Amino acid sequence: MEEGILKACGRFTGNAAIKSIERYGEGHINDTFLVKTDENGEEKKYLFQRINDKVFKDVPRLMNNIKLVTDFARKKITERGGDADRESLTIIPTHDGEPYYYDGKDYYRMYKFIDRSITYQISEGKETFYQSALAFGRFALLIADFDANLLFESIPRFHDTRKRFTDLKNAAEENSAGRKRLCEKELEFAFAREDRAGIIVDKLASGEIPSRVTHNDTKLNNVLFDAESKKAIAVIDLDTIMAGSLCYDFGDSIRFGCNTAAEDERDLEKVNFDIGLFEAYAKGYLSELKGVLKPSETENLATGALMMTYECGMRFLEDFLRGDVYFNVSRENHNLDRARVQFRLLGQMEEKLPQMKEIINKYAG
Repeated sequence: MEEGILKACGRFTGNAAIKSIERYGEGHINDTFLVKTDENGEEKKYLFQRINDKVFKDVPRLMNNIKLVTDFARKKITERGGDADRESLTIIPTHDGEPYYYDGKDYYRMYKFIDRSITYQISEGKETFYQSALAFGRFALLIADFDANLLFESIPRFHDTRKRFTDLKNAAEENSAGRKRLCEKELEFAFAREDRAGIIVDKLASGEIPSRVTHNDTKLNNVLFDAESKKAIAVIDLDTIMAGSLCYDFGDSIRFGCNTAAEDERDLEKVNFDIGLFEAYAKGYLSELKGVLKPSETENLATGALMMTYECGMRFLEDFLRGDVYFNVSRENHNLDRARVQFRLLGQMEEKLPQMKEIINKYAG
């Protein structure tokens, strides 16, 4: 283990003996480790991360966001008789009481490890996906009264799909990594949908769709499930918690969870949009938010799924064109494979959009 990581870890664990530090999870952005310590003969576990400050350029304000939201959520959970240590992230402060540590080069943070929990990279059926919908719906309800004005925009214009289109177009024109010839078909697919890029963006700007505190990265693998009961217990990864639209939160869950294959599957024949999983998610999500969503939000939930799939595909493709500078990759053309998966899903969603809207109306009541 790198000496810097070991030293940084010690800023959080104090005098406890560090038994092991091992890489953990499958995140694309931050470096994540499972830390085990010996504290007076008792083993304790923590989730330790080196934060990617190339993506999150103001880590102190990012961590303030997370502290504000987790403090708020934990209070709400406790008030309703829940277990805040199990149903929410718990920040472990440094010796100095800070929610992060900077060693002059890298930023680090630590959370309590939520034991006896599991995550899913692919939905294992309708019940799994339904449970994730309940989790994200409850989370949205939990923070519905939180003042969005208190939050820093950790990634400016994160879900501005029109900006993502412009970024992709610029990347294609610059062709800095010399890869444009490898993705002409994918660029053609993305560019053909330029007129749709601003659908949600414009409605947010006009106030037709309300701006709320949103998670903004609502993938299935950002929900923790109880390892025994398989019930959803907590929403994790709050790096992108900021003002946004619940249409995007709903949409990101759909684009990730309704895929019958892995997000980086090479064999596109295995990649299909599962309308049954869509219905399971819509049922769970809307059951938690009845009376909260405005009609303009309900009307655009299905469209949000298309926009998030389109946006994510463009982001993967842009990163491929720029030489893989944002998302972690583990093989040649990894980001191109990811983009191809998103665009295949988007094409299928476009065909099933009327059916998706019917399902939304069914459960919106």
